[in-house]
Amino acid sequence: MEINYKKIKVIGFDADDTLWVNETYFREAELEIQKLLSVYETPNQIDQELFKVEIRNLPIYGYGIKAFTLSMVEVALELSNYNVPNKTIEAILNIGKNMLEKPVELLDGVEEVLKKLSKNYRLILATKGDLLDQERKLKKSGLTDYFHHIEVLSDKQEANYSKLLNHLDIKPSEFLMIGNSLKSDVLPLVNIKANAIHVPFHTTWAHEEVTEKETNGKTYKTLHSLREVLELFN
Repeated sequence: MEINYKKIKVIGFDADDTLWVNETYFREAELEIQKLLSVYETPNQIDQELFKVEIRNLPIYGYGIKAFTLSMVEVALELSNYNVPNKTIEAILNIGKNMLEKPVELLDGVEEVLKKLSKNYRLILATKGDLLDQERKLKKSGLTDYFHHIEVLSDKQEANYSKLLNHLDIKPSEFLMIGNSLKSDVLPLVNIKANAIHVPFHTTWAHEEVTEKETNGKTYKTLHSLREVLELFN
């Protein structure tokens, strides 16, 4: 079933890797920690162990750079048999701090799309991660005024979105979510009878990847760039 754009009243946007660059910085940090811990393991093994620890820590720390930094420290301790030098721990903490201080790099067409859509629709930002960090990025982005509502979610599952739609007092058919992650921004919406558009980013965290079986039979639209959204509403 195609999206009925005439019914849409509220459009939700993911933030990281939909409005601005994010995952690229995590990939760069992974390369840095591989170098720091190269005396203990191979790059591939370090990468695998870091991913395991990140997933293990998600229920405790949630998402975001701070959680990622703590997981890097934990991996360093485990791989070194708790003999990692203090200087290495300090270097890992600095990786995290540098990530938090990165400039906000808007993706192509973002402000143009938000400016035009905000004239006719209520726009909301629905993202997950660390509240303080997401507030920092939003402020630096200069996009705050385009959004009617901003929601930083602990996770993006069906229950989270249903609660959000209740808060907005709209039907699922009146809501459209736009994001780069099939797992977080598309499938949960389709499952609650809302609408979703997938705009892929060139890099995806392994935790956000989905199988063909999970997407089979699901109705959503995929675009090459955010700019293409405007063509749908002409």
